[in-house]
Amino acid sequence: MMTTDSPSQPEDHASAEHADDGDGLLEPVTYDPALDDVAGLPPEKVIEKRPSRAGRNLPAAIGVGVGLGIVIIATLLIRKESFLVVVVLAVGVAIWEMRGALRHAGVHAPIVPALAGSVGMAWAAYEHGPGALTVAWALTCLAVVLWRGTGRLDGAGRDVLGGMFVATYPTFLVGFAVMLLSAEDGVGRMFVFLITTVCSDVGGYAAGVLFGKHPMAPTISPKKSWEGFAGSVLLCMVGGALTVHFFLGHAWVIGVLLGVGVAVAATVGDLMESLIKRDLGIKDMSNILPGHGGIMDRLDSLVVVAPIVWAVLTLLAAQPS
Repeated sequence: MMTTDSPSQPEDHASAEHADDGDGLLEPVTYDPALDDVAGLPPEKVIEKRPSRAGRNLPAAIGVGVGLGIVIIATLLIRKESFLVVVVLAVGVAIWEMRGALRHAGVHAPIVPALAGSVGMAWAAYEHGPGALTVAWALTCLAVVLWRGTGRLDGAGRDVLGGMFVATYPTFLVGFAVMLLSAEDGVGRMFVFLITTVCSDVGGYAAGVLFGKHPMAPTISPKKSWEGFAGSVLLCMVGGALTVHFFLGHAWVIGVLLGVGVAVAATVGDLMESLIKRDLGIKDMSNILPGHGGIMDRLDSLVVVAPIVWAVLTLLAAQPS
């Protein structure tokens, strides 16, 4: 779906990266190797400008990651309801990014019912659990149909499906993280969830950069390797064992098994979003987070991991310690 422009038109590439869609957020960042900034430069300049093996601005990514971590930890420790507000705001931005990304495929997902539904689903999940979350998701999908049904018929089916997709990914899946938070020991569960998922990213990044030689899915995500996946699994097992034991007081072996599930789910989430972005012809969902891309680029693994962690910890809570 991505079109390739002539190398003689670099200004088009630059405008595509920073185009504002008029909604206050930047459009998804498009990428065309033929228009790379290193084209036509001497070899020594190419080496200077070539990005890291991870393909990111590492100092900026670390700075943004630390800032986000401070916000998350502070809101969880001060009052967990304040963290719920952060989650709702993040999902709202993610919905906006997904809507902009889907435009590359000619899909105009209704934004109002999706945003309203994200608030409704978060409230339902926090206050009433999985049944209420499912009902809120179904009502959101119905609202998408009714909202889009008042407009033109051309492309209506495509737009409705796009709206339902946004209502599910990320909104419905984030509801499982909200249910983790709503438990009596919700702060501890959130730390287990977040730390173990971060371990997947860190372990995969470090092992992939240091040892990565065998691509896992080269047509979807060329930089993801089997060695990186092994690093994700290993660090997730360690993170899961420590967090489940110290935050929740359960046996470390349960944390090890949880870590394996988290690593697999996080990797699937990464590949799923990479597949979506590759199909849409974009590099990032947006560029509002330097070194990371968009909010959705950070939520991709979290939203897939959340149901796994919720299911395991819910079953665990029903067992004697």
